[in-house]
Amino acid sequence: MPHCDCNKIIEQFQQFRQKLYTIIPHRRDAVMDLIDALSSNQTARSPVQVTLNPLFKRNYSTFYKAIQQFKFNLGERKDSHLNTTTETIKTQQSLWPLIASIIPTPVERAFYLFGLDVTPRARPHAVTMAERGFIHQPNTIKGNKPINIGYSYSILSLLPERTDFDNAPWCLPLSAPRVLPEQKSTEAGTLQFQEALSHLDLPQNSLSVLVADSDYSSSSFLKQNLSDDNVVIITRVRRNRVFYRHPGDCRVKTKRRGHPQWYGNKFDLKDESTWHSPDQTSTTQLTARSGRVLNINISCWQQMLMRGTKEFPLHQYPFTLLKIQVSDQQGKSLWSPMWLIAIGQRRSELSCLDIYHAYRQRFDLEHFFRFGKQRLLMAAFQTPEVGHEENWIQLTLLAYIQLWLTKDLAQHLPRPWERYLPQTSHSSITPTAVQRDFIRIISVVGTPAKTPQTRGYSPGRFPGTSLPPRQRHPVLKKDKTRGKNSPRAS
Repeated sequence: MPHCDCNKIIEQFQQFRQKLYTIIPHRRDAVMDLIDALSSNQTARSPVQVTLNPLFKRNYSTFYKAIQQFKFNLGERKDSHLNTTTETIKTQQSLWPLIASIIPTPVERAFYLFGLDVTPRARPHAVTMAERGFIHQPNTIKGNKPINIGYSYSILSLLPERTDFDNAPWCLPLSAPRVLPEQKSTEAGTLQFQEALSHLDLPQNSLSVLVADSDYSSSSFLKQNLSDDNVVIITRVRRNRVFYRHPGDCRVKTKRRGHPQWYGNKFDLKDESTWHSPDQTSTTQLTARSGRVLNINISCWQQMLMRGTKEFPLHQYPFTLLKIQVSDQQGKSLWSPMWLIAIGQRRSELSCLDIYHAYRQRFDLEHFFRFGKQRLLMAAFQTPEVGHEENWIQLTLLAYIQLWLTKDLAQHLPRPWERYLPQTSHSSITPTAVQRDFIRIISVVGTPAKTPQTRGYSPGRFPGTSLPPRQRHPVLKKDKTRGKNSPRAS
């Protein structure tokens, strides 16, 4: 076991579990056993096989009842297929203080780092599920379009501070609402991020940095999230974008009729002749796990502007533009340059290296998606009810949070064929390694769930009971001609 204050960590973990147990509205014992079984899952490849886990002490039928009555969907929104009761809203609001109590305070860096992304949940054959739409999903077959039918879930996570980039890629998932048919992923992310900032109770005037991919570099997303002066957004931008230099004092000194000048000279990312000299350059080195040394060259341009829209003008929101170029020891460029923008009132508090390292940590979300779908069965639950699927997604998030809270208590248990690998330091212990040791951790920490009691056999359905067939729902498609993102049947 690592050198740490284990008693303090165990006490914090016990308090978290006790508070979680208290605010679960229904079947709290079964829900706690289900979360523990997911956190220690090693062999289950389908959700019902989780009931074979020794930490799940109940019958498999209780497994489905616990998911059905679990109402922890974070996010204040109205669902057309769900009846949002007062009890559900009260439970949603009570979960935010629980998450806020485990937010780690940054030590070396001077900001909180958040990551935002969307993950697909394909359900092409679930014709009885409501509000299915066309979603983006990568396809490994060359030539096929990267689309599917199903749902998208917007994942907002806190990216904890990393002392070394050899550390394991951990994140702390905060919420995962479903993107509604009439929403864009950026609109769902905006509501999600603003709600998190209002409930997490961060220290006053603390800087919050949000990193996201190029889909979130649109003018609508940037404008709606820049109302808070303590927020800086770092996004990647496509290589064919066109930006503009700041016009400087010309619009103040020039006295002429007409519209004042908002933009200066053009800065075309794909046309190097339009670039001017960078305001700042930085160089750092990165050593890959294979031992290969990579040179990271960063060029930085200050006070850049982008064109917005009539609804979301951005001429009053300058940003910092970064070009990231990776080369080998001989100076040969290895990949195409990556372009980043950092926008916000307090962006000057971040250096070029801070922006680069912050965006690089965004890739920890991809590790979370892969682990969640492979080991926590995030995309394996089959149900015709949309609300039950949302409950399952939230259960997997809580299981991952438990793994994050106990990572300092876990022991590395290598497989027999892994004994000859280099000794793993505790800073690089992965979620899978914690999952292997979770049963031992729970045996030490204990559980607030009560032991189940046998209550006999259920009579089941009465003879002659005939259930009506489920209603089939069409696939919804967003139609801009019918209004802003209004869905229609395809």
